[in-house]
Amino acid sequence: MQEQEYQIYGIRAVMEALEAGKTLDKVFVQKGLQGNLFRELLSLLQQAQVPVQYVPVEKLNRLTKKNHQGVVATLSPVDYHSFEDLVISVTESGVTPLFLLLDHLSDVRNFGAIIRTAECAGVSGIIIPKRGSVSITADTVKTSAGAVFRVPICKVENLVDAVYYLQGSGIRVVAATEKTNQLLYAEDFSVPMAIVMGAEDVGISPAVLKVVDSKAKLPMKGEIGSLNVSVACAVFLYEVVRQRGN
Repeated sequence: MQEQEYQIYGIRAVMEALEAGKTLDKVFVQKGLQGNLFRELLSLLQQAQVPVQYVPVEKLNRLTKKNHQGVVATLSPVDYHSFEDLVISVTESGVTPLFLLLDHLSDVRNFGAIIRTAECAGVSGIIIPKRGSVSITADTVKTSAGAVFRVPICKVENLVDAVYYLQGSGIRVVAATEKTNQLLYAEDFSVPMAIVMGAEDVGISPAVLKVVDSKAKLPMKGEIGSLNVSVACAVFLYEVVRQRGN
């Protein structure tokens, strides 16, 4: 799969994709673009809650050599799930929930590796923010070994609100962070649980850390202060598997 397979360009083509119910990850729009057709496109994008990024024409020219008419969109290879509907479905299923929140992850290969581990560990769903976060690309699909088609993935406006919703649904939220003295082995993962993993460079945002139920970290014996986020996520998820014994 090539990245171009998930790319569409031109105002009319993007409008047709939206009207056909296709899922768009993001849309790049040339700065200063005007016209009635463009305004109609913007209205459709707002209705579908698709993030729009205004960029110089040079950026669009790098994305595609085609006649883009000032608009290039990324088509998601998967359909995202409704966050609230997924939480309700999982909590009513009789299975002990295990959700994963990714706080503005940026590397698509890390994302794919996390999805692959999540599928193997029985994660109920993955939640990412709509803006400023990684999207599902061809590299994500490849790195996930197809697991991206098997694990429900949700996009939300605000991770803090998502944490509150999970807590209100009886799900304990734990942040994986070095900003604590508690090791992950002291945490009870047998209960309905959501784990928050942070961005590769800055970790979990202070706003999210402020509202979680607890924080846990990995023991580090070497000189390097942190693991790759996909590796750290795997350790946390398999501690859940170990404790739950299934």
